[in-house]
Amino acid sequence: MTPAARLQASIELLDTVLEIQRPADAAVASYLRGKRYIGSKDRQYLLERVYGLLRRYGRLKWHMKNVDLQITARRLVIADMVLTGTPANDVETMFAGVNYGPEAMTDAERKLLNWCRDRQLEDPEMPEIVMVECPPWAEKPLRLAFGDAFRDELVAQTLPGTVDLRMNILRQTDRDKLMNELKNEGLKADPTPYSPFGMRLQARGSIAGLKAFKDGRFEVQDEASQLVGLLLDARPGMRVVDFCAGAGGKSLVIAATMENKGKIIACDVLAGRLKRARDRFTRAGIDTIELKPLTGENDPWVKRQKGGFDRVLVDAPCSGTGTWRRNPDTRWRSLGPGLDHLIPLQASILARASTLVKPGGRLVYATCSLLYSENRGQIEAFLAEHPGFRLVKPSEIWDQTVGRFGPTKLPVDDNADDLVMTPARHHTDGFYACVLERSA
Repeated sequence: MTPAARLQASIELLDTVLEIQRPADAAVASYLRGKRYIGSKDRQYLLERVYGLLRRYGRLKWHMKNVDLQITARRLVIADMVLTGTPANDVETMFAGVNYGPEAMTDAERKLLNWCRDRQLEDPEMPEIVMVECPPWAEKPLRLAFGDAFRDELVAQTLPGTVDLRMNILRQTDRDKLMNELKNEGLKADPTPYSPFGMRLQARGSIAGLKAFKDGRFEVQDEASQLVGLLLDARPGMRVVDFCAGAGGKSLVIAATMENKGKIIACDVLAGRLKRARDRFTRAGIDTIELKPLTGENDPWVKRQKGGFDRVLVDAPCSGTGTWRRNPDTRWRSLGPGLDHLIPLQASILARASTLVKPGGRLVYATCSLLYSENRGQIEAFLAEHPGFRLVKPSEIWDQTVGRFGPTKLPVDDNADDLVMTPARHHTDGFYACVLERSA
């Protein structure tokens, strides 16, 4: 593709993302499926341009507001190019309607171009929440969560997420050997600091075609997500429920720690996601996972299984505030239920899932949120109504759960009641996990 054609394609792709009420990754995949002629290098350009712009969306919107312009994909691209270093004259030249490029600028777009010409992306007059890409609704709860670290944590959320891999110990037991194999394939990786199975790529690269991936010897999974599965402490022969299994990432961790011995029930209300997870289970060599679609947290199956499981994992549906570096569009768009619906839903799911735990068993509640109301607030409310459960501090069980697979450090203070991972402190997605034990 010519540079002009690339630019036009990026405008079309951004327009698709903004118009379709679906997550950006789904909209991008849909767009690219219909454009088979776009080569790998051109695709990389489009992804970097569009996702980079989405990470700067709040600041770009502030600039456009100052020239009283409605937001369109074209205008966002114009402002983004100039404010990130492309000379304004060069940008105007590219909008000439030739070589499959974008049509010539309108008067309003030239007005925007001139506004941006001598300005920086981060303007001194910007409010702090605009500077750090924080939507207004999230400012108060995130300041409560982070205190003095608010700015650092939000800035970390504007950066691209790391690419973390998890070694499948059912098919590969030497992490150094696997990292050396990846290096020979052009992918350099470092051991993750907390997960004994984790590897963090130094740079992005193609993974799906690698032999080690096809053989099921590793999966792509953020380090914090790996730790949630490990904290469950599922052992060989146990009966385990992954109550909100989704695409099965944590079920894979659980099966590995159980050495593929025992029984795992992977539940979800979205049957399609469970079906897609089946291929991952097969590739990993796992045959102990049973897929169980549910109609909801009050499905009759749940009542029939009361007290029948050693371990239960609840990775609850949440606001996703911990994954903004991977899903930057979700800061600004409501693509699912809001907090007023999510918080009572989480409480209901946690209460119902807790009935599955046998005496002496454990439940891990987790979210990819950084909000108190979805995390510790839920646990405090649950414990007030369920005195038969107690909190288990990560420091109490770290060596027996995560540490039993290799020496690794605890990412939280010894006195912490729960595990909170953040992009700025741990270079992971934002994740929360709390271990609850039912009295014997």
